[in-house]
Amino acid sequence: MTVTEKVAYLKGLAEGMKIDESTNEGKLLLSIIDTLDDIALSVSDLEDSVEELSAQVDEIDDDLGTVEEDLYGDDDECGCGCEDDDEEDFDDTLYEVECPSCGDVICLDEGMLEEGEIDCPNCGEKLEFDLEDDGEEADECGCGHHHDEEK
Repeated sequence: MTVTEKVAYLKGLAEGMKIDESTNEGKLLLSIIDTLDDIALSVSDLEDSVEELSAQVDEIDDDLGTVEEDLYGDDDECGCGCEDDDEEDFDDTLYEVECPSCGDVICLDEGMLEEGEIDCPNCGEKLEFDLEDDGEEADECGCGHHHDEEK
């Protein structure tokens, strides 16, 4: 039973009881029932609005999913469950490097590492990076993609 139906039932009870509007108690009870009726109608309107908005949000979510798929393609192109490490994803991965001279920790992205060297912003020491695969990174799923555990 909805709130509107419950208030309608209360109205019917009040009419069946022949509540006298001339008494203070009768005025109060009938006024309470009228207020409940207004509240029930407002709740019903809100429920309808929420249902309509929910349907619209679902449609927007579906449309956004289609747009994301068109823009970014399938995130799991290799089918192994890993995230493909294409050039766009490298910008999101940061690596921490400690300067051997001053001990300052520097955060670098993939592009900075590919340059092969950088000057320490703290002491100016030249830091060089060798990106040759020394077997430490394993291709666990066999897809041929670089799997980086530190993200």
